[in-house]
Amino acid sequence: MTIRVGLADDQPLFRAGIRMILDSQDDFEVAWEVSDGAEAIASAREKPVDIVLMDLEMPGTSGIEATTAILHPDSDHDQVPGLRIVVLTTFELTDQTFKAIQAGASGFLLKSADPEFLLASLRTIHAGSAVVAPSVMTGLVERFARKTTTIDTDALADLTAREREIFALLASGLSNNEIAADRQLSDATVKSHVSRILGKLELRDRVQLVIYAYENGLVAP
Repeated sequence: MTIRVGLADDQPLFRAGIRMILDSQDDFEVAWEVSDGAEAIASAREKPVDIVLMDLEMPGTSGIEATTAILHPDSDHDQVPGLRIVVLTTFELTDQTFKAIQAGASGFLLKSADPEFLLASLRTIHAGSAVVAPSVMTGLVERFARKTTTIDTDALADLTAREREIFALLASGLSNNEIAADRQLSDATVKSHVSRILGKLELRDRVQLVIYAYENGLVAP
């Protein structure tokens, strides 16, 4: 299966580098590349792709505005089914990236990431999971930990005792492999638990799960 990708970045050399990396792989195809958010919105609607790699700091329409418009279109436009947006930036966590995650971005990667990590992350995101650079996840957790929240004691009522354990570990930023080691479970078992937790709570991915956990006061820093 070919993963179709759109590139939105105002730096031609950076776009050329990403295209070179993706073109070297049999399962990726760069469908379009643009230099600002307005072009990204138009291209995502006219030439649907599986993933958009979105820079946040672009002239004119910003990456966060483009992300919001693409994932939450107005009544004049339909949402592009299955489209996922991955934020690319040189910074670890800013207000803009925080807003992009809230808007529904499925991944957050630093531009300094190794090519192998980029490729693996895009494949993981295309498979339905979210990927956030570890340093960014830490910042995200700290950001929500500073918020004053009201504890929702009924939020996890539909989860089993084991699922609540897994939920707490996920909300703390642990990977599936780390959870498997911590609870002496197989990777497949953890993956199954994660899928059921997301389904029961009607969450798209683990990024939304972290936000959900801190907004409802379900975990403490």
